[in-house]
Amino acid sequence: MCARFPDFRLGNVLATSFTGTLSERHGNRVERIPTPHRLIDWLAVNGLAVDSCTTAQLDHARELRESIHAAATAAALQEGLPPSAVHVINACSTQGRAAAFLTPEGKRRWRLGSASCVEDALSVIAADAISIIAGERDGKLALCASPTCRAAFFDTSRSRTRKWCDMNTCGNRQKKARFNANQRTAPGSAD
Repeated sequence: MCARFPDFRLGNVLATSFTGTLSERHGNRVERIPTPHRLIDWLAVNGLAVDSCTTAQLDHARELRESIHAAATAAALQEGLPPSAVHVINACSTQGRAAAFLTPEGKRRWRLGSASCVEDALSVIAADAISIIAGERDGKLALCASPTCRAAFFDTSRSRTRKWCDMNTCGNRQKKARFNANQRTAPGSAD
């Protein structure tokens, strides 16, 4: 990964990891795919390697990302899905030529079309979003408790009560802030 760009925040669910390429949506936004090459990097890290990416394809990918975020947020809040988001997700899902295949280790991997194009990769991400938003997988959509983040994530914890999109970033930051606030207000604290 290039040192001048922020690290990717990777998770276990492709679609919500993709929405995490824009973090701190309600604070100082952090864009993790600012260039076509960074989208290529993100796709490769997630097993969807492509040969190239244009600025138009990057824009299309960001449109899908924001549509997934809007639909996942609505689903987490148990609200109606935005029709424009549903349209973009469905369109991306049908545009690619990707195929799932089983590895000898029993894992599912994706084989993109012969041209290994961005549209193939986006179709895989859109299909993953459809499966979690439609409730086809074991888990539930939730929103990060951090007021500056509010990222949609897929909670697969046993109790389905996870609060943070990522414990190492949002959760740790909130717990540290709470600890520091308690230290300042505790009787006998040194100033």
